[in-house]
Amino acid sequence: MSSGTEPVVPDVSRLHPAGGRRSTKRERILGVFLKHEGHLSADDLVALIHREDARISRATVYRTLQWMVDAGVARKVDFGEGRFRFEHSYRHPRHFHLICKSCNRSSEFLSSDIEGLIEEIAAARGFAARQSVLQIYGTCEQCRSGASPRPEPATSEMVFARDAIRIAIATERSGLEFYTRAARATKHVRGRRVFQKLADEERDHLSTLEARYKRLLEQDPELESRPTFLFFKGAANGLFAAGADEISQGVDDRQALKIGIRCERTSHQFFKRYGGRFEDSEGKQIFLEFADEERRHLDMLLREYIILTKRGTRKKRVASSRQGTGERR
Repeated sequence: MSSGTEPVVPDVSRLHPAGGRRSTKRERILGVFLKHEGHLSADDLVALIHREDARISRATVYRTLQWMVDAGVARKVDFGEGRFRFEHSYRHPRHFHLICKSCNRSSEFLSSDIEGLIEEIAAARGFAARQSVLQIYGTCEQCRSGASPRPEPATSEMVFARDAIRIAIATERSGLEFYTRAARATKHVRGRRVFQKLADEERDHLSTLEARYKRLLEQDPELESRPTFLFFKGAANGLFAAGADEISQGVDDRQALKIGIRCERTSHQFFKRYGGRFEDSEGKQIFLEFADEERRHLDMLLREYIILTKRGTRKKRVASSRQGTGERR
C-alpha cells in the first residue's frame, strides 16, 4: 500500500493488448492517469498531459483512454453530466457510486448485499454478468446542511484498508468471545485446551490488527472519520457473534465444536470470496490473510470433532459389549 499521494503504478509494458505495439506516448498517458485519484474526464486528462508534453494530441489521449478501458486498467462511469468520466481499475476494488446532483461530487461504496442480489438475479435468468454498475443520485450531506466538504483522503486505497481492518477486528473480537465462552462450557479437558488455544490466538491477532489500524491512522489524521466504503451487513458485529450467543444458551462439547466449525467455515468463505474479488491492495491482503487463518482454525476444529466422534463411538461399543456380556451371563 502506498503511504502518500503517489499510488503504485503497474509495469505498463505488460498491459499491451494482443498484437499491440509499444507506445511511449501511451505509457506516459497511462502513468499520468494512474497518478491521479478520483474520476477524470477525457478533457481533464488532456489538460494534465499537456502540462507535461503539449505535443501529445487530444486524439491520442482519447484512443489511450479506450485502450485502458479495454485492458481493464480504467472504468468508464456516467455521472449524468453529459460526458463520461474514468476511474482506476488497478489496485481499486469494484464499487458503486452515490452522486450529488447539486454539486456533482460522488462518493464510493461496496456492498456485499447488493453484489449478492445482482448475482442471484443474473443466475435466475441464466445471465452471464461481466460488469455491474449502480449509481444512486440525490443530495449529499454537505449540500443539505451547508457544511464544508471534507478533504479527500490521501488515497482511496487507505479508506479500503481501514474498512478491511475494521471488519477483521470485529471478527477477531467476536471470535475471542466465542472461544472464551466455549472453553468455559466444554467439559472434556482436550476440547477445552483447543478452545483456549484458539482464544489465545484470537487475542494475539486482535492485538496485531489494532496496532496495524493505529499505524494506518497515523498516515492520515482524518482517516477514521471518512465515510465507510465497505458495507458487509453480516460482518458488522463480527462473524462469530451469533455463535457466541448460542454457546451462552448451554451446549455440550460436540455442539460447541459444530458451532465453531460453522462459524470458521462462514468466516473463511467470506474473507476468501471477497478478498479474491478485490484488486491488488492492502485491503485485499488483509482479507486473504484472514481467510488463511480461518482455514487453519477450521482444520483444527474439524480434527477435534473427528476425534471426539470416534471417542464417543468407542465408548458406545464398549458399553454395548459390556451390556451384551452381562446378558449372556
